[in-house]
Amino acid sequence: MKKKQITKIAVDFLMTVLLLFLMTYEHIGQGFHEWIGCGMFLLFILHHLLNGRWLIAVCKGRYTLYRIVQTLLVLLIFCSMLGSMLSGVFLSQTVFVSMELNAEWANAVHMLCAYWGFVWMSLHLGLHWSMIMGMLKKAPLKSTKAAKMILRLMGLCIAGYGIYAFIARDFPMYMTLKYHFALFDYEEPLIYYLLDHATIMGLFVGLGHYLGKLLRYRKKQPKNSGA
Repeated sequence: MKKKQITKIAVDFLMTVLLLFLMTYEHIGQGFHEWIGCGMFLLFILHHLLNGRWLIAVCKGRYTLYRIVQTLLVLLIFCSMLGSMLSGVFLSQTVFVSMELNAEWANAVHMLCAYWGFVWMSLHLGLHWSMIMGMLKKAPLKSTKAAKMILRLMGLCIAGYGIYAFIARDFPMYMTLKYHFALFDYEEPLIYYLLDHATIMGLFVGLGHYLGKLLRYRKKQPKNSGA
């Protein structure tokens, strides 16, 4: 595996881990949350620098349905990341100088960008899941039928619990701004919070993966040449 490819995987893995920790908000403290957010933004820039060829080719070639969805997701993630960072600057109490303004609008923008961005990034990861799994083809266990069945069963369990966690953690309420502030049970162990959000991520990664397979399948279908 080439060094650049290894770097891409490492950057994407770190972004995934940081994304989960960013969703913990006050569980990890305001200051730590802000520093993780800055690290996430830097990794986001590095991710796009490493994928510069894709960005250059955006205006070239034919757009299939798969490519349209992929490009739209990238645009939505970019808007979410930009909105999170700009609103985070206004809400900052540690990394940036406090502006001491009425931050109600910034909090609303930050909330929307955080929860929608989490979903968009998970779907984006799912679209590329086949490529990630392709890198594991050399693993002997991956090639057995039993291993495939176990992996599929694990995926179903994660997705099933992810649906429950998505509702229990009030994602729909935050994504529609029914709640304007994040609510936390500070007595709950951090690991439970992270695991619930990991399963929510797994749910949307799975949805993105099968959406990508469906779009690629449609692309391969022969055009109807009826009268």
